[in-house]
Amino acid sequence: MTRYTLITVLLVLASFVVQQFLPALTALHHSRILLVQLVFLCAAVTVGQPAMLLLAFVCGFVWDAQCTLGAHGGDPEIYSQPVESLRFGYSILLYGAMGLLMQGIQPLFKQGKWYFSALLSGLAIFLYLAAEYLIITFVRGNFIFAKATALQMAYTSLLTMLFSPLVFWLLFGIASWCGHSINPEAGKKRRRHF
Repeated sequence: MTRYTLITVLLVLASFVVQQFLPALTALHHSRILLVQLVFLCAAVTVGQPAMLLLAFVCGFVWDAQCTLGAHGGDPEIYSQPVESLRFGYSILLYGAMGLLMQGIQPLFKQGKWYFSALLSGLAIFLYLAAEYLIITFVRGNFIFAKATALQMAYTSLLTMLFSPLVFWLLFGIASWCGHSINPEAGKKRRRHF
C-alpha cells in the first residue's frame, strides 16, 4: 500500500470525527455538509480502483457501525415499536457505487480537469442520498417523498459540493508531500509548454 493511499484512509477516518461536530443548517431544511462522503468522493478519483474499493469498505463499515450503535429502534421507553433497520453493510455497496461513478470521470481528472470531479461529487451525493432514502422507505414499507425531503437532499448536495475544491486542494498537497502523482497528464502538458 502506498503512503498516499494510507494517508487518504487516515483522512477519511479523521473526517468521521469532524463530521460529528458539523451542525445541520436549519434555515436550509436541516441540510448539512456530508464531509465523510465528500472526502471519500474526492479521494476516490485520485486513487486506483483497488484503493477506491478499500476506501469504500472503510467508509461503509464505519458509517454502518456508527449508525447501528445503541439500542435497536431507539430508547424502548420512547419508541414502543422498533423501527425496521437496514442491514449492516448496505453503505459499503452505496459507497462502492459512488466510487465507481467517480472512477468513470478519472480520465478527465488525470488531464487536470478536477472541476468536473467537483461537480460530479455533488451529483454523486444527491444520488447517494436518494438511494439511501429509497432503501429506507422500501424496508419500512411506505413510500412518502415530500418536497422538504427533496429540498434537504438538494441543499445537502450543493453545500457539500461547494467544499470539494478545499478537499481537492488538501489531496493535491498530500500527493505532493508523498511524491505521488494524481494527475500525470496535466503535469506533462505543463512541461511541454515551458
